[in-house]
Amino acid sequence: MQPYWELTFDADGDVDAAQRGRLLSGAETERVTDLVVFAHGWNNDQRTARSLYRRFFEPFDRLAGPGVRLGYTGILWPAIRFPDEPIPDFEPSAAPPGAPGAPNDPALDEPTRRLLEVVFPGPANAAHIDRLAHLLQERSEVRSRLDEFARHVRDLVAVRESSPAHEFGDDLGAGEPAMLTDDAVEVCEVFLAMLDDIGGTGGTGDPAFLGGLRGRLWNGAKELLRQAAYYAMKRRAGAIGQLGLGATLGLLARDVPDIRVHLVGHSFGARLVSYGLHGMPAGVRCVKSTTLLQGAFSHYAFSARLPHDRSRGGALSGVQRRVDGPLVCCYSRHDDALGKFYPLASKLAGDSASFLNLWERWGALGFDGIKAVDGARRVKLGEALPARGCVSVDTAAVVRRGGPPDGAHSDICHEELARAVCAAGRITLAAR
Repeated sequence: MQPYWELTFDADGDVDAAQRGRLLSGAETERVTDLVVFAHGWNNDQRTARSLYRRFFEPFDRLAGPGVRLGYTGILWPAIRFPDEPIPDFEPSAAPPGAPGAPNDPALDEPTRRLLEVVFPGPANAAHIDRLAHLLQERSEVRSRLDEFARHVRDLVAVRESSPAHEFGDDLGAGEPAMLTDDAVEVCEVFLAMLDDIGGTGGTGDPAFLGGLRGRLWNGAKELLRQAAYYAMKRRAGAIGQLGLGATLGLLARDVPDIRVHLVGHSFGARLVSYGLHGMPAGVRCVKSTTLLQGAFSHYAFSARLPHDRSRGGALSGVQRRVDGPLVCCYSRHDDALGKFYPLASKLAGDSASFLNLWERWGALGFDGIKAVDGARRVKLGEALPARGCVSVDTAAVVRRGGPPDGAHSDICHEELARAVCAAGRITLAAR
């Protein structure tokens, strides 16, 4: 995994200029032919991100054939992963089953609280987090406490009108999701039902939620906090991609004109690199492939015409044409984070009130692939990829491990996926 460079972005998309300078000069000095740029998704610290990069990049050097000089870049950006979410082959959460922070306990454990304070800094946010922790610990049966909890969650993830992130929360032009506007009890009921469905609460599945406020409905409240925090990360990923990564790719193309760049993103990192394509200066052709691993954004994001509203397209319509090669979406039906929670957290207020066709309208491309794009193809893992355009690759054969609440969402460190990146980028492989 050498040579390796890091690019650190803040929440507004500003990059560490010294790191960027080292990448630009180093890629030229090292005579890199192919640069693999990886953006992590939800994540709780830089150590975890670096561990992910080491594991994912590990097969590449032995896969690369003659004449290929690989370089690697890991993007670091301020995201959050709740500690109760296991990652296959990574260190398990320190919280044992039933302890604070485990999925069947609504308390806000200290590690999660500290992470929230880092990702949502400032005195006002600290006050919101303190109150959220108190309410989760109290587990009151008084309905007004749940309403208060929802207000603090929504204030925590709100952004000022002047923030660059404000316009990057939505892939379909539909507005804020219902979980940030609808009745708090109803939202928590829906999240609790989904937790029960995937076995994330250890509950009985009893639908009498309102009679169990003290115990079970607060699990749904904690899930509201989790999903709202992830919505904020989704919004942030778009801003960092378009305002930060896009400009950096332009500078890289200018300073190292022959370099071939291969973008890879996991979860919200897939959204980050996609918006990076959107933010590249016109005429830049250095990106030879883009691979989205369990992408946590709309499966209609690249559509020119939305099936449910032909007057509008997705926010990234046509972006695939900025790739001098294919835009590959790797998806898996074993991803509970995207197959179960993402549609619920994305649903617009007043839309699909009965939840019929919820997954069709509000689904994520990491669960069922890219939709409503003319000429897009679907192939199985290991099959030949097209030279251009959008292609969805079913990776369920390898992306399949993981427990509740996320399922296989983070099960991405496989040689088969490294091979998919090489195939997408037409990177010459070593003879077997």
